[in-house]
This record gives sequence, structure tokens and C-alpha cells, in this order.
Amino acid sequence: MSASYDLYQEQILDHYRHPRNKGPLPDATLNARDSNPLCGDEVILHLNIDGSRHASEVRFEGQGCAISQASASILTTMLKGSSMADIEALDRDALLKKLGIPLSVVRLKCALLPLHVLRLALGDSKAVRT
Repeated sequence: MSASYDLYQEQILDHYRHPRNKGPLPDATLNARDSNPLCGDEVILHLNIDGSRHASEVRFEGQGCAISQASASILTTMLKGSSMADIEALDRDALLKKLGIPLSVVRLKCALLPLHVLRLALGDSKAVRT
């Protein structure tokens, strides 16, 4: 394996073992939850959107495999402080690039669950699992 692959793999393990922004967010502006019944992954996403339409606080809760939980942690770091326009424009390629490792079809579903939950929170009709 390449050194960059190892680095990204370490990043995923670090986000899984030491998740960023994990926990409830009482009175969040936007909330959504979904799970992957095939593997038991669950992600709940909470966002506070301030008056200037930026994500002032982002939290997640959930359980599951290292990929789904690390992806949720990474996603919250990407969203925090972002404008609603940037949040709405965020796509799967941006999240997968941050993860940085090749994923099987099954693992792809795990990695994209947090993004799917974000789309649900936004009321986005694109909230379709891939």
C-alpha cells in the first residue's frame, strides 16, 4: 500500500476512535436520522444554522462501523462554519475525497450514510442512497 493510503487509513481510525463533534445538540435548527439496516449503521445529524445562514454548530450521534462513524465525524468538520449554499452544494465526491481510500460497494454505503442524513435534514429530494 502507498504511504498516502496508510495516512488516510490512520485518519479514519483516528476519527472513529476520537470522533469530532459527537453528541447531542439540544434545540438544533436541523435534525435528521437514518440507518443502514443491512449492517446496523446509524447516524443522527444536528445542525444549528445562525442568522447569517452558516452552520454555527454541527454534531452527530450514532453507532456503526469505523467507516460510517469516521465519515460522520469528518463530515461535521467539513460543515462547521460553512454557509448553507456550500452545505447544499456538498457532494459525495467531496466527502469521499476527504476519506481518501478506495471503498467497496458495501463500504461506500457506510461512508455515504452521513451525507444521506444531511440531505434528509435539508429536506433535499436528492436524499437517495447510492
